[in-house]
Amino acid sequence: MAALALLPLLALTACGSGGPDGTAPAGAQGSAAPGGDPVAGVRKVDSVAALLPPDVRKAGTLRVGSSIGTPPGAYYPDGADKAPAGQDIDLADAVAKVLGVRLERQDASFETILPALASGKYDVGTGNFGVTTERLKTIDFVTYVNDGQGFAVRKGDAALGGKVTDLTRLCGLTIGTGAGTTFEATLTARKGICAEAGRKPYEVKVYSENGAILTALQQGRVDVVMSTINGLRYQASQPAARTVFLGEYHRLDVGFAFKKGSPLTPAFRAAVDRLIEDGTYARILKKWGTTDSAIDASKINPPEHR
Repeated sequence: MAALALLPLLALTACGSGGPDGTAPAGAQGSAAPGGDPVAGVRKVDSVAALLPPDVRKAGTLRVGSSIGTPPGAYYPDGADKAPAGQDIDLADAVAKVLGVRLERQDASFETILPALASGKYDVGTGNFGVTTERLKTIDFVTYVNDGQGFAVRKGDAALGGKVTDLTRLCGLTIGTGAGTTFEATLTARKGICAEAGRKPYEVKVYSENGAILTALQQGRVDVVMSTINGLRYQASQPAARTVFLGEYHRLDVGFAFKKGSPLTPAFRAAVDRLIEDGTYARILKKWGTTDSAIDASKINPPEHR
């Protein structure tokens, strides 16, 4: 957490999007990232690299669709020549080193990456993608952390108090969240819950940029925000954000995303497991203050947590 204190106040959620032209969304720039480079000492592991398809080993590159949003996941620190930083960036770079390949990272908006995987535009997608039953129909995942869904309000706002464990507590309120996220899907799927309880329905406002969500909350255009657990915890630790984290609502495994049937998944799982075994994984999560999201072993396409 001391390392996190060095990070700037940024926008809201690690599940947000970067600009389609490679620029960071409003509020997604900040000061330098925490010191230390736990990825520097990672080396290629031949037995793991051998799991890659021969054409990938020969080419030596992988195309990555990367959603750049906020810390601790992925963001643009100031003075870094637009090189992104964050937990997701370090983990992807470490996996690439184990596999002996180079990543061709292309910024993309969060909601466009999964469809682009199916079309073959990218080989892998990163952006704090939660593993859900619906996504597993068309996407393969290799897990690397356990994060999930939570809520936050403005500091001093009495609209909600304590943890939100039941969506009926949101009835009559306006909720801000990111486009194409599991949060939007959850809120849309459960929207009838208030009518069933005989209460006024909640309203959902969807934003394509992370900075816009935080601005809407601070200006009172939304009452509550639904986003990632790690992102909201980080935000609440920044005094200027003036937000309060309302606790965990639903845990989700988070993983690298691939088109269905991708031959890359065994190699990525083995690479993540190697990083867990040699301690690099723990050092990366410690750097970004996300140790509570650590997993014991990577999995391919685990069922959604219920």
